[in-house]
Amino acid sequence: MLRRVLDRPCTLALLIGFQFAFMAYFSLGGFRNLAAFFGHESSPAFDYSRTHDVYTNLSLLPQQPWPGSGSPHSLPFCPERSPYLLGPLTVSFGQVPTLEQIQEKNPFVTQGGRYRPAACESRSRTAIIIPHRNRETHLRHLLYYLHPFLQRQQLQYGIYVVHQAGNATFNRAKLLNVGVKEALKDEEWNCLFVHDVDLIPENDHNLYVCDPWSPKHVSIAMNKFGYKLPYLQYFGGVSALTPEQYLKINGFPNEYWGWGGEDDDIATRVRLAGLKIARPPLSTGHYKMVRHKGDKGNEENPHRFDLLIRTHRAWTQDGMNSLTYTLVSKELFPLYTNITADIGANPRATKGGKDPLPGLRGKNLQSGSNHDFREEMLRKTPFAKLSRAMGWGEATIQALMDTGKKEKPNASPTAGKAGTEPPGYIKEAPKHTEEKHRLESGSSGDSATATTLWKTASNHTG
Repeated sequence: MLRRVLDRPCTLALLIGFQFAFMAYFSLGGFRNLAAFFGHESSPAFDYSRTHDVYTNLSLLPQQPWPGSGSPHSLPFCPERSPYLLGPLTVSFGQVPTLEQIQEKNPFVTQGGRYRPAACESRSRTAIIIPHRNRETHLRHLLYYLHPFLQRQQLQYGIYVVHQAGNATFNRAKLLNVGVKEALKDEEWNCLFVHDVDLIPENDHNLYVCDPWSPKHVSIAMNKFGYKLPYLQYFGGVSALTPEQYLKINGFPNEYWGWGGEDDDIATRVRLAGLKIARPPLSTGHYKMVRHKGDKGNEENPHRFDLLIRTHRAWTQDGMNSLTYTLVSKELFPLYTNITADIGANPRATKGGKDPLPGLRGKNLQSGSNHDFREEMLRKTPFAKLSRAMGWGEATIQALMDTGKKEKPNASPTAGKAGTEPPGYIKEAPKHTEEKHRLESGSSGDSATATTLWKTASNHTG
C-alpha cells in the first residue's frame, strides 16, 4: 500500500517540494530571515524607557595607529554590526554644548569632521550632508550626538555642512545637490546621507549605511509624528542613497524655493527611476526633533504644487544635470567641513516677498505641517491628476473614484451648474494666462471628495 502511494507522481512531487522548502528554510537562516526575504521582516524590540548616554563605550574603541605605511587596506573589515552599539539613546536639548566641548569629547575626529576606525577597515564610507542657514544651536546639538553615534558604528565618515550664502529664500534640495557634488570631489564616498539639522537619531542600531539596491528613507519614526510614518511616500528628514542611486534619480530638484514639496518630488523621482524606497524597522528609525519656530526666508513655497504635478515631465531636466552655483568657500573646521555656496535667488519671487498660495484666497498654512501640506495639495489639485503624478495605476484611480462616488452624499439638483455634475466630480478651474500649468480645484464639496479619496487610497497602499 505504502509503495503504491510513493509510486504516484503527485506524491513524489510533493515530497520533493517539502524537501526543497526545508532546505530553503534553513539556508536562509530560519523563519526570521525567510520572512525578511519575502519582505515581512519582524522589527526588533527596544525598550525606550531605558536609554543610554551616547558617549558610553566610546572610550572602548581601539585607537592604535595604522600599522606599517598607514594604509587601511592591510586591516580586516569591521564587523557588519559593531559590538559597541547600545540601542536607545538619551537625547536632551536642555543645554546647548559649545563646539569646544564637542571637540574635547571626540578627540579622534580629525579636521573637516572626518573619522575612520583605527583597528579595522570600515565597510561603508559615509558622507553626511546637512543643509544649513541660521541654525547654529541645532547644528551643535546634532554634532554632539552624531559624532559618537557614528564612531561606535565603526564607520568611516565625514560631515559636510552646506551653508546658503545671502538672504534669498532657502532652497534645501539645491543645497543638498551642492553638498553631494563638493563631497564627492574630496573622496570616493559610497554612501550619501542627506540629513536635516534638527533631527537627532535615538537608536544606534539605525545604521548609517546605504542599501545597495534602493534609496533608503531613514527617519521613519519622528516624535513630531508620534513615532509613526506620516504617509507611505514620505521621504523627508534623513535619507540615504549611493552615488549611483543619486545620479539615477538626477539628484534633487533645484526649483523648490522655500518650505514644502521637495520631499514628495524626490519620492516621485525614485519611483520614476524604477527604484523602490527601503526603510529600517520602525523600532530603530526613531528621531527626536529640536523644536523651533518657522524660519525667516523659508516661508511656504506657493508654487510647490505646480512643481510637484510636473515632476514626471521635469525630473530628467531639473537636478544634478542643471545645477549651477558659485562656491564661496570650503573650510575644514575641527568638527565638520563648512561649504558656503551662492545658489542664486528664486526667479519667481515677487517684489513684496509674500506671494499667497494660489487657489486659497491668499491663505497660508503653518510652516512644517506635512498633514496640512497634503490637505492643501488635495484642495488645489484634482484627485485623478495628483494620483497619476504619484504613480498610481489607472485601475486603482478609477476604483477609488467609484468608491468616492458611493460614499459622497447626493448633490442637490438645484445647486446651479455644479449640481449637474456627477457625485465625486472634481472641477478644474480655467487656467491662468500667466501660469498656464496651474490648476485649481472647484468647490469645497469637491475638496472633501478628494480628501476622502486620498485617505481611502492611503489605507489601501499603507
